[in-house]
Amino acid sequence: MKIKFFIICFVTCLFVNSFTFAEEKSTDNFIERGFKKIFSKKKVEEKSSEKSLQKPKVKKVRTDNFIEAGVKKLFAKKSLEEPQLTLEEPQLKGINFYTGMFDFSDHKQRASLIGIEHQNHNLYRDTLVGKISPVTGFFITENNASYIYTGIETNYKLGRLNITPSFTPGLYAKGDGKDLGSIIEFKSDVQLSYDVGESMNLGMSYNHVSNASLGDKNPGANSYMFNFLKKF
Repeated sequence: MKIKFFIICFVTCLFVNSFTFAEEKSTDNFIERGFKKIFSKKKVEEKSSEKSLQKPKVKKVRTDNFIEAGVKKLFAKKSLEEPQLTLEEPQLKGINFYTGMFDFSDHKQRASLIGIEHQNHNLYRDTLVGKISPVTGFFITENNASYIYTGIETNYKLGRLNITPSFTPGLYAKGDGKDLGSIIEFKSDVQLSYDVGESMNLGMSYNHVSNASLGDKNPGANSYMFNFLKKF
């Protein structure tokens, strides 16, 4: 996912208003012009004396522009560095190896199982329940009952703790194991795992497999597994 950053430039337009003052020529006589020159000369001398008595003005250097420019450079630098962090994030793909007990609640039909599952959190969709991503897997029991499935899952992270519910329809073959009443089954699963490193976590999961009354019978099966997830 790429994040685009737009640099907003504020352009200030300065409007200069110029005023011209025209000095009217007088047609007065020689004496009036003489008096005007005398008083005007006196005024010039008074102004010059006042200027000499005044303290020299020190030009203030505006620091707000420098502060504003520094803040802009700081945030611009930060925004340019942010995309690099997203590129350095690890790939959220993983292989989940698990083993456990299939249909542990049925003392006659329960059997140990082993399975493998592929998770890909990069292919996600934002929904009301969070980000859902695809998951595909397969398991087989000691009685040669097998189940291949694909579906969706979502992950809720609490620090190093992960809660991962999933729903995965699939195809079931009973082999020498329990008859679940239909070849089409639905697996609801919840997994609780703990991050033991950046690319590995350990956990435990519980699932229920049933055919939602699509077959002649629907005994269902409850299972638990221990999970080892390797991310890459």
